[in-house]
Amino acid sequence: VFVCKKFLKKDGRKVRKAAKNEIMILKLVSHPNILQLIDTFETRKEYFIVQELATGGDVFDWILDQGNYTERDASNVIRQVLEAVAYLHSLNIVHRNLKLENLMYYTENNHNKVVLRDFYLSRFENGPITEPCGTPEYLAPEVVARHRYGRPVDCWAVGVIMYILLSGNPPFYDETEEENTDLHNRIIFCRIVAGDFEFDSPYWDDISPAAKELVCRLMEVDQMLRITAQDALYHEWIAGNGASEKNLKDGVCAQFEKNFAKAKWRVCIHSCSVNVRLNEVGNNSSRGILEEKPDEDQGLNVLLARNTTQQRYGPLKLFPSSVPAHCHSACPRRDPSTLPHFLSLDYTQMFKVACSTPFLLLICTSL
Repeated sequence: VFVCKKFLKKDGRKVRKAAKNEIMILKLVSHPNILQLIDTFETRKEYFIVQELATGGDVFDWILDQGNYTERDASNVIRQVLEAVAYLHSLNIVHRNLKLENLMYYTENNHNKVVLRDFYLSRFENGPITEPCGTPEYLAPEVVARHRYGRPVDCWAVGVIMYILLSGNPPFYDETEEENTDLHNRIIFCRIVAGDFEFDSPYWDDISPAAKELVCRLMEVDQMLRITAQDALYHEWIAGNGASEKNLKDGVCAQFEKNFAKAKWRVCIHSCSVNVRLNEVGNNSSRGILEEKPDEDQGLNVLLARNTTQQRYGPLKLFPSSVPAHCHSACPRRDPSTLPHFLSLDYTQMFKVACSTPFLLLICTSL
């Protein structure tokens, strides 16, 4: 089973650049915890990227379905993410969109192997990066503040993922539950820049000191002091006996249900363009955090991923197109019996089907 993602060339220079960049990076990487590239195609109008399909489901879906969930389980997930990130960083690649939703179990029968997906925001760190992008709740302070940044942003995101896995809550949230996207993000951004997160009771009462210490080191506001992915692999919570065996299932799952909603059947991705200006964070830069830089690309697009119970905000993108749906690799799960024309395709047929299908498509092939 493969997944085929389609980029439309007509959607602009940035889309074409992103497609070429993702293809270049995927051709370079080869790691057990990264979904592998199968093939790529280019036509006069499109780019196609064919990858492995992880069939084991989202990590937090698996947690919700378990009878027992401990720090050791979370440690196993974070270890594999850190191994993938350390590998990427060794190649001077920054993922830039690490988040819980991008972590999948490789197969339904083996929930020991976690794989990382979605590399369309990744890039080589050939020098300091200034382009702001990512998912709001996972952005590092230096990205929000429009400072130069690099590989440490991925380590910050791993810290956010770890925080969520241990408590079921995001470290940075909007207590007002503001529905206005701009204001919601502004509140979160201010807290991120200040490093304003806490180990709230009762959610963190049973969490080990080693886990809290690693979260703090990963979510260090100063990127120069932030622990690296390679060093984090040697932390006692990952490599030693620092992870507790106490069952966290009830507390974590209750918060998962509240904050993220169960994604057992992932529904359609609705795309809309929302102008979110990072330079409005912090009371119009009154704290000196941000610098005004007129740029036609400062308007960021937000992909809104909706399910039946709750709206979640997807990746911030610097693609100014009004419907940047080509950039997201999530897709509703489909019963294969409803797609009989995909079940026995050879490679040529598969490509022909992809050319006539919307931006993303799950393909079952006999190869």
